[in-house]
Amino acid sequence: MGSRRRWGCSIWVMFCLSALSFVEGLNGYDPESLDAFVHHQAWKALARPYTGRLYRVHLPANFSTMEVSVVRLRSGSLWLRGVNFSSFHIPRRTLPMPYVKRLAIVYENLGNWSSDYYKVPGFSLVSPVVGFMAYDATNLSALGNLKINFSISGDPISVHFPSILVPKDENETKCVTFGDDGSVQFSNMTTPNVCFAQGQGHFSVVVPASPVKKQRWWKWWAVGFGGGFAGLIIAAVAVLAVVKVVKKKKLEEMERKSENSEALNTIWIGRSKILLQQ
Repeated sequence: MGSRRRWGCSIWVMFCLSALSFVEGLNGYDPESLDAFVHHQAWKALARPYTGRLYRVHLPANFSTMEVSVVRLRSGSLWLRGVNFSSFHIPRRTLPMPYVKRLAIVYENLGNWSSDYYKVPGFSLVSPVVGFMAYDATNLSALGNLKINFSISGDPISVHFPSILVPKDENETKCVTFGDDGSVQFSNMTTPNVCFAQGQGHFSVVVPASPVKKQRWWKWWAVGFGGGFAGLIIAAVAVLAVVKVVKKKKLEEMERKSENSEALNTIWIGRSKILLQQ
């Protein structure tokens, strides 16, 4: 009986821990979970695909600012012509690794969700996070789960950012690549509004975070602290004033009772009034 209870408690603890991690996952923004969700939606978009045609992937209403599309290609076509869809240009003389006969490329533009899923400490995003992932698409009736990289013999993959606000000092503008393992790699933007990559991933453009925002934060913190301290002083002065008023009223009451006692030849002892005999 005792062993059953211990076993039941163990299962309950495991369930609670699993539920807690699930809730934490819902409250956070996990890029890996987003990729899995986009993969599932892209698989539905490729129900009856034509090779070489770009399909828009429909997302739930809460992801309205996020754009996802998918295209299925033959590896031979990728080698001969390359791919020029969305914000990416994959040059010719590129092969999938490991090699597959067909592959599907899923494009993402996170839009307003960019800063929720990807953060760079000390830097600010000045462009949406865009990305692409390649999957095995040999099976025409399903999208494989195997992620594919590329072997590039010629020029690198170019990522275009047509609408970004570049600061006056162009040296501050950096291209950033987000790896599947959570790593962040920086590179200089050698061509205006264009970054370069050697494989799949997520990409954006960043600049050093403005120190003005920190100063404003400290300013508001100081104002709030000063206001709270001033309020505390005012409250303390008010309490002291009330105490003085109460004490003054008590003294006046005692004096009044003393005068009445003298007139009636009585004295007060505590709360008792005693009549003096003459």
